[in-house]
Amino acid sequence: MRYDLSDRLVVGIASSALFDLTDGDAVFREEGEDAYRVYQRAHLDDVLAKGVAFPFVRRLLSLNDLAVPSDPLVEVIILSRNDPDTGMRVMRSIAAHGLPISRAVFRQGRPSYRFMPALNMSLFLSANEDDVREAVAQGLPAGHVLDTARVDDEADPELRIAFDFDGVLAGDSAERIFQSSGLEEFRAHEVRNAATPHDPGPLGEFLGGINRIQRREEERRCKDPGYRPRLRVSLVTARDAPAHERAVRSLGQWGLRVNDAFFLGGVDKAAVMSALDPHIFFDDQVSHLNGTAPATPSVHIPFGVVNTPPAGLS
Repeated sequence: MRYDLSDRLVVGIASSALFDLTDGDAVFREEGEDAYRVYQRAHLDDVLAKGVAFPFVRRLLSLNDLAVPSDPLVEVIILSRNDPDTGMRVMRSIAAHGLPISRAVFRQGRPSYRFMPALNMSLFLSANEDDVREAVAQGLPAGHVLDTARVDDEADPELRIAFDFDGVLAGDSAERIFQSSGLEEFRAHEVRNAATPHDPGPLGEFLGGINRIQRREEERRCKDPGYRPRLRVSLVTARDAPAHERAVRSLGQWGLRVNDAFFLGGVDKAAVMSALDPHIFFDDQVSHLNGTAPATPSVHIPFGVVNTPPAGLS
């Protein structure tokens, strides 16, 4: 029977983002692919430890309890450079951790992100920076997962997601003005164009899928006043007044929404993240993420002018 992905929120995830692959990666780097394959076969029943994106994925999939089992809201699919043989350890670890993930793409030594459109994916997460940059260069919504020391509180039922605005939810047209003409011209430009929505950015479609799940939570709460919504979305941006207005208006005109908004005007995002404690934070600027990543699961979206090497550099 045909399984239709068109009305679901579909996330692709590399095993490097879902699990801690430190041991196997060291074998691959030091001894090569054949030794890596032997190692994975020998450790087939050794359950992989949870990786940076595991808490996010687990909570996202838990929201399928808002729908009937045969028609889930969320689908997570493995996209892996492993061959099917060595990928068996990944799938056994998924089962051991109780994650309802049954679909996977394994392509020995080749990137799998090119199958994102075929699988209706609005997000791909990987710890392989090269794969992510190649995907974004092809116009696909992908993020590089950074290492973190955060320890997840598994008793916490909420899923908190935080987004930067420019270069993440929106395109980078305003950022280009800031880079070329400075802060005052950026603010003046945003005021002049406050009623004109930005073009959606790489994760606009993903936020749309998150909002659909939030609407399902609202429906549940209407039927059951005791139900407490678990999914919360925050906007955390370096914008401040008066440039905040165009961001808020753009979200509304796209039909998207957030629960919280932080217009920080250059205030360090790391301190806000420490208090907000999201399970995942998306930003296009490494300079911001260097501060947030140690305590917050952080994802670099290598999109736009701030991620374009200067002329003559590669």
